[in-house]
Amino acid sequence: MHSAVSVITTKRDGGELSDDQIDWVVDAFTRGEVADEQMAALAMAIVWRGMTRRETARWTTAMIGSGRRLDFTDLPRPTVDKHSTGGVGDKITLPLAPLVAACGAAVPQLSGRGLGHTGGTLDKLEAIAGWQADISVPRMREILADPKAGAVVCAAGVDLAPADKRLYALRDVTGTVESIPLIASSIMSKKIAEGTGALVLDVKVGRGAFMKEFDTARELATAMVELGADAGVRTVALLTAMNSPLGCTAGNALEVAESIEVLAGGGPADIVELTLALAREMLTQAGIDDVDPADALADGRAMDHWRAMVSAQGGDPDAPLPRAKHTETVKAPGTGTLTRLDALDIGLAVRRLGAGRARQGDPVQAGAGIVLHAKPGDPVSAGQPLLTLHTDTPEVIPSVLEALGGAFDIGAADEFTATPLLLDRIEP
Repeated sequence: MHSAVSVITTKRDGGELSDDQIDWVVDAFTRGEVADEQMAALAMAIVWRGMTRRETARWTTAMIGSGRRLDFTDLPRPTVDKHSTGGVGDKITLPLAPLVAACGAAVPQLSGRGLGHTGGTLDKLEAIAGWQADISVPRMREILADPKAGAVVCAAGVDLAPADKRLYALRDVTGTVESIPLIASSIMSKKIAEGTGALVLDVKVGRGAFMKEFDTARELATAMVELGADAGVRTVALLTAMNSPLGCTAGNALEVAESIEVLAGGGPADIVELTLALAREMLTQAGIDDVDPADALADGRAMDHWRAMVSAQGGDPDAPLPRAKHTETVKAPGTGTLTRLDALDIGLAVRRLGAGRARQGDPVQAGAGIVLHAKPGDPVSAGQPLLTLHTDTPEVIPSVLEALGGAFDIGAADEFTATPLLLDRIEP
């Protein structure tokens, strides 16, 4: 017979938890038999002592087993999803899902709302008039099977990995977020439960990322790839740079507009580069090797799938996007080369403008955010627009301007060193 105390002390003292201990404690916590303070103590013991690959895999399996696991193996096309650990201006899901669907895969993406710098993928899509994040599993299946759409981005149901939802909320308030086994199992339990056959991970590294250091980002990516492999889901990870924002926009409706530019065959070079890199990885994992996603962007097929995908979830792809009531321009203070544009500072400013959340449940402004008129490496002239701030609450502008004071540097061209967007690739 197990007890919460015996499980906690096993891990506290550096022991390995057995499969039975892990299964019991996750199930008992889900049922309310293990109290929050006991699970918090176990989480802290895991932060200090870590978990082996076997423990982490079993923990993830138990998290999945706490709820429902979707199954799309009967669909007429292979399923593949992408997960990003999040960054400033990271709107890649929006052009990527319809692009991969246009190339012959089905993309079931259960996504979330943002907490932190900017809105999450659902917040961005909710800027589109009529678009609904909450759809039933049967409706999800219909859209995935529809050859015109083939992609769904929706809210995860409460019955997917419910143990993880409870544990995540607890970790957030007990200083136990920073554990690679717990982070990896949290992400992968939800992704495996959603029933995708293959998964590509975009693990961000740098100032605007959750993982600031390359080595810890690589460790997380490796742990998640191993968990996918252990669960029978074909998984690969790309490590990508997040020291400066992705693209030229950060904020919900602003990012939707930029995503539509990419689907129309334009858009910023870094967004196009990362979208195509992830699309190629997803298609390879799905076993589709005879299609170049660049062609589907160029010939309009990806845009057709975007319109069908948005319409299928109640959205109007032709409706004008919300615009903020107030804008303010930040001008370049000197002439030279933009040598640095700090993703974290931009992200925090975007949140303060109203596009992100400080706490779960906070409302977001659809039109709020920042447009970047120059990217690191670009020449700038004194007085030219550098950033445009968008908000419905202009009273926050002075504090945002103050916060942006150290967000960028202008210097000589030889002071700028370009860094690659794609840093590494991890496979099983």
